[in-house]
Amino acid sequence: MKAIYKRELRSHLTGMTGAITAAFLLLMTGIYVAVYNLRGGYPTFAVALAGNFILSANFVYVLVIPVLTMRSVAEERHAKTDQLLYALPLPLWKIVVAKYLAAVTVLAVPCAVMAFYPLLLGKFGTVNYASDYGALLAFFLLGAALCAVGIFVSSLTESQVIAAVVTLGIFLLLYFMPLFAPMIPDSAAASFVICLLLAVLLAVIMRIMTKNTAAAVSVGVLVAAAEALVYAAKPDLYGNAVPKALSGIALFDRLTPFSSGLFDLTAVVFYLTCAVLFVWLTVQSMEKRRWM
Repeated sequence: MKAIYKRELRSHLTGMTGAITAAFLLLMTGIYVAVYNLRGGYPTFAVALAGNFILSANFVYVLVIPVLTMRSVAEERHAKTDQLLYALPLPLWKIVVAKYLAAVTVLAVPCAVMAFYPLLLGKFGTVNYASDYGALLAFFLLGAALCAVGIFVSSLTESQVIAAVVTLGIFLLLYFMPLFAPMIPDSAAASFVICLLLAVLLAVIMRIMTKNTAAAVSVGVLVAAAEALVYAAKPDLYGNAVPKALSGIALFDRLTPFSSGLFDLTAVVFYLTCAVLFVWLTVQSMEKRRWM
């Protein structure tokens, strides 16, 4: 596991992905600090990191993490070197975790540099270091969760370009989800229809991961049938369900409370849960690939 971690980290640092990620993150957060804190006079670094979700620095993740994670598994599949990984005397989960930790380490480097920003701002006024470093921790954990999503997408394809484009699309959807959620009808019927569409999407994802059409269709039908039974028995449960669910899974929006000096423990737990979930899904995706 340690050898794979070192290989992946070396690949990031000697190639362009690590340099692009670190340089772009530091460039953009430096601009935000200059505009919000030095020019605007805000004494807290947290405002630049987690302010209004349209204007805060976390949007940089939407651009850099797809580049960072696109090659993690897709390159191995394209070069057929993934077969060598399966032959290693290691559980597959350790291989995936090593790749994930390498990407997170690259992300941690610019975040470590950002830790000096509150100290710099402290030279010009009173700084709430607790809120600033709490926001920086949440900012890093958001990036770690997004890295897990990106690596999972990379495990579904052999093309780095497709992995990057799909990951970028997912991140844009997640980023602007607080704007989309209020536009969705809150009626029970509308939520039921959307849930049926999600059942179809689940079947498609299972088909991609398992290459088993019968199993994917069976799961989709069972989920749709369960949703229909619930709707027939208690349709009120679907009232405003989808907008609430979309607001609940909006990763970027959960960072906003940190700009006000609040430490939202539920956001931290949510980010850690997302990271673990998508690392596990990556393991399952690669396990299916092993037997194909």
